Amino acid sequence: MRTIVNILKKKFVIIPLVLVVTSFTVFNYVFNKNELILDILLGGLTQNHYNPVKLDDAFSEKVFDLYLKRTDASKKFLLQEDVDLLTKYRRSIDDQLKNQSHDFYKISVDLIAKRIKEKESWYKEYLSKPLDYTTEETYESDAEKATYAKTSDDLKKEWQKMLKYQVLMRIDESLNRQEAAIAKKDTSIKIKSFDTLELDARNKVIKANNNLFKYYSKLTPKDRFALYANAITGIYDPHTEYFAPRDKKKFDQAMSGQFEGIGARLMRTEMGQLKVSEIIIGTPSYKQGELKQNDEIQKVAQGEGKAVDISEMEMDEAIELIKGKKGTEVRLTVKKPDGTIKVIPIVRDVIDMDETFAKSAILNNKTKTGYIYLPSFYTDFVGSGSPNAHRCARDMRVEIEKLKRVGVKSIIIDLRDNGGGSLQEVVMMAGLFFTKGPVVQVKNRDGYIKVMEDYNSDVVWDGPLAVMVNHGSASASEILAAALQDYKRAVIIGTPTFGKGTVQSFLNLDGYLMPQFDTIKPIGEVKVTQQKFYRVNGGSTQLKGVTPNVMLPDIYALIDRGERELDYPMPWDEEKKANYTEFTNINYEKLAKNSAARLKKNEQFKAVETFSKEYKAKKDESLVNLKLDKFRAEQKYWRDQNKKYDEIKKEIKEFSANPLEEDMAAFKSKGDTAKVGIASRWTKNISKDIYIYEASNIVSEIK
Repeated sequence: MRTIVNILKKKFVIIPLVLVVTSFTVFNYVFNKNELILDILLGGLTQNHYNPVKLDDAFSEKVFDLYLKRTDASKKFLLQEDVDLLTKYRRSIDDQLKNQSHDFYKISVDLIAKRIKEKESWYKEYLSKPLDYTTEETYESDAEKATYAKTSDDLKKEWQKMLKYQVLMRIDESLNRQEAAIAKKDTSIKIKSFDTLELDARNKVIKANNNLFKYYSKLTPKDRFALYANAITGIYDPHTEYFAPRDKKKFDQAMSGQFEGIGARLMRTEMGQLKVSEIIIGTPSYKQGELKQNDEIQKVAQGEGKAVDISEMEMDEAIELIKGKKGTEVRLTVKKPDGTIKVIPIVRDVIDMDETFAKSAILNNKTKTGYIYLPSFYTDFVGSGSPNAHRCARDMRVEIEKLKRVGVKSIIIDLRDNGGGSLQEVVMMAGLFFTKGPVVQVKNRDGYIKVMEDYNSDVVWDGPLAVMVNHGSASASEILAAALQDYKRAVIIGTPTFGKGTVQSFLNLDGYLMPQFDTIKPIGEVKVTQQKFYRVNGGSTQLKGVTPNVMLPDIYALIDRGERELDYPMPWDEEKKANYTEFTNINYEKLAKNSAARLKKNEQFKAVETFSKEYKAKKDESLVNLKLDKFRAEQKYWRDQNKKYDEIKKEIKEFSANPLEEDMAAFKSKGDTAKVGIASRWTKNISKDIYIYEASNIVSEIK
């Protein structure tokens, strides 16, 4: 394969997403940016990926299928003849990549852009007049079951069905609200005629589609090229992907629980204004004092720079303008509720998103139990270097110490829907519960296995321990659950986990370009799968996940979920067992038996099992009747079923949860009434969680 790699730094890596039709000359060699990026992409994946694939016809077919799937996932834009036209390239993408030609990509981009443009007039025309809701017809709501239309007329009919479905959803919602108001004699709800409700519903659908096509119109060549390039990376495994600079920044902020900004939560109103919904106590906005809830932000200026009108901007774009580096000033032009206009200068700072950090509560059941919720394995991904930056292992230690001070007899760690995070943090966290020893084994592409160990002999908690998991517990969550399970240090409770047993690293692509390419920087970073991890018992969590010691019913139990449902996941395998010593004080069989006996008598868990079967049926029955009376009957049926499930979320006798008095005293001393309220509402919801309740029953039986 002809390559440009030799004119770049030798150690380089991947990727997509920077397309402008521009040529560059390096050492008298002329090429465009597409050519450069794809060459780096393929060479980088070959050199760095754990299991690089061969560029052949099979590879080409996979790229084609994945790209087509992502380009028109709903099958509402391309015709079958379009697919047939593109299919002639299905086995030649590998050759085009080797020869640095892009015919397939160019044709596909032009084609999808043309088809999107056509549909813009369709929804406006169809929704311009009242629809007929008496016709007996059905709409396939599951895109995977849908097929590409053979003709433009056929596709237009599918669009009409889709739009009618969207309108019916809104009509049904409005009618339900009115009917409930009439039944309760609630005069605050204005009763409207069906014709008025129908018009309102069509207008809402028009507005929603206006926003959708506005999004399509803003897709740049960079975005289009990213889709193609990530179809290539997606063949290697589901977690190898490119992050543009802005997306990488968002990822780091999410994983660190921090961002730099002003500390105001914003919302977009139905009329399109960007309003302040909340001022976070202790943040720059709170300290400055002039920005208030319900203020409408109209313009944003960077210090003394020119103010930019944000009224027509997407919310994400506007928020990015308001955010900025710590110590810099932003000036907001705001409209106050009384109509006055004011320019408010605010100096940005680091903002902690408290809802992303570990927090604890006291559970009162048979014994006093400590409960710790951990939403992710966060660390200082933004690289602030601050000694006060939140790191989850350290925060976990703090929460455990607080729980010990109030005399808890056991502790539950809740990892449900925790998608993972820092590998280093999970190793340190595992070490809080046992003395020195291996936590996870990590294998690279050369077959070298590194055993990551906890070297700190300090044990923070040596009492009864339970870990709650579900289908959304992935990666680092699975490492912690697996390690504590293999050591027999904790009882794992819930449903099988996600099954992600691979490790990714970020590579900054700017570092692999020579100075001649400074004009195209920044080009972002790429997340590449470079390792697989294995439990200390030698097994992998890849695809199989972690099976709990005590299984609990789940509404998604009959639905296939997890890594195995993603495109091109890596296979399961196993390695040798690491050298570690098991604890012997937990009788898992007895705990599971006792739990099963309780579940048989528990009406709420019985309802979960029933709802699980009904949920599976709902997912399988994806055809929707578009006749008004039948549509509403179907919707009522599922609302009634959902109400049955809602009934399980009620107060549980002889079980309660309370915030830690230490935390509440700290909030009150700072005058932070918002956090006092948040903590009270959070623990009230815990009191209604039957899974936490059963976990407290289980952990109380560990001696």
